[in-house]
Amino acid sequence: MWGYLTLLPIFLALWAIAGVWIVFMIAVVNSTVNLNQGFPYISVCGSYPPQSCIFSQVLNVGAAMAAWICIVRYHQLRDWGVRLWLNQLTLWSGLICALGTSIVGNFQEKNQKPAHLVGAFLAFLAGSVYFWLQLLLSWRVKSPPQPGAPWIRPLRLSLCLLCSLLIVAMIVLHLWPLRSASAACEWALAMLLFTLFGLFAVDFSDLDGCTLCLRPRPGLGPPPASPTASQVQLSQALSPHLPHTCGGSGLEPPGGPPR
Repeated sequence: MWGYLTLLPIFLALWAIAGVWIVFMIAVVNSTVNLNQGFPYISVCGSYPPQSCIFSQVLNVGAAMAAWICIVRYHQLRDWGVRLWLNQLTLWSGLICALGTSIVGNFQEKNQKPAHLVGAFLAFLAGSVYFWLQLLLSWRVKSPPQPGAPWIRPLRLSLCLLCSLLIVAMIVLHLWPLRSASAACEWALAMLLFTLFGLFAVDFSDLDGCTLCLRPRPGLGPPPASPTASQVQLSQALSPHLPHTCGGSGLEPPGGPPR
């Protein structure tokens, strides 16, 4: 039985891929993009209402899920003995990718083009760096045995190579300018990055869940006692001959006090 952490990367990939293509279809139907004039960039499809609202929601939810996945992966690699600085570098590159994705969704190209381009740069470039670092870490980790079939690593290597080639091709074709070809590279790059996030389902297949653990800052004393607990302790100090209460709740044991 798969846990929810296994399903999270799959849901992210399906959510993002389906979301951006739904935005594309709406843009074509309401004629905010004209395919006769060329194939549009993802950002052009999501620049006009009503699909701009869906575009923002899709990328914001996707960015939140991507950040969650990066944090879980960070703790998993930490438990596998990965060096702290390299693990933190990988984590921050993933979080920057998620931040860039959210910026792309919230600052549409039509309204805030400079901020939009910065977000796209962070999303694509930091995302590619993140998965290259993940590939490096997967090769360096010797134990415990990593989940998944032996072909997972070569698949990730192929996808990372394609992502790097598509980034270069997208920039060169945009400057050429061959905008339709550049837009096609952008769509392919986005699909590959979503797929790479989805492949984390393999790594999370041996995880049952995660818990949040809070640690007090060094040098701080114990947390203050609640008023109820303080009242019970004071009552016991003033009346040592009375029986102790159950669980500090102020209730007597079953059957009442002994006679």
